[in-house]
Amino acid sequence: MPQSITIRTGIADDAAAIAAILLQSGWFSYFSEESRQTDAERIEAFLESSYTEADSRSVYVAETESGIVVGYCTVQWLPYLFLAAPEGYVSELFVDDAWRGQGIGQRLIETVEREARERGCSRLMLCNGRSRDSYKRGFYQKLGWQERESVANFIFKL
Repeated sequence: MPQSITIRTGIADDAAAIAAILLQSGWFSYFSEESRQTDAERIEAFLESSYTEADSRSVYVAETESGIVVGYCTVQWLPYLFLAAPEGYVSELFVDDAWRGQGIGQRLIETVEREARERGCSRLMLCNGRSRDSYKRGFYQKLGWQERESVANFIFKL
């Protein structure tokens, strides 16, 4: 029988578990080049600063009844001059490979949607790599999200 999952606000003690999930994803080459301790310390500092910057970001974790963090989601709350209300940018959503397909990602997204409504946001936005399994499965589309075909996503490395 599967364990029940609780979605809660992320805390500094979740840093090592989040680091392990990110390392498992294999998506970030620089991440695997750093030591696990360095990764966890950086994530811990981010989580600690999230408490003081609660108006600008939120972190949620999915935790089993036995206390194991099996997924997380980070959202940035962004005001814009061109929108009547802020936008929530879902910057990270990762679920441990062994726990995928059990509705954890959906529950994390639903939590973010609920908070966005409470904050009076106009919309939520995210970027999803087209080579990711979640994109190929249509994960976000199944939850009612729409892909913007007219927008290109650019980065500028510093």
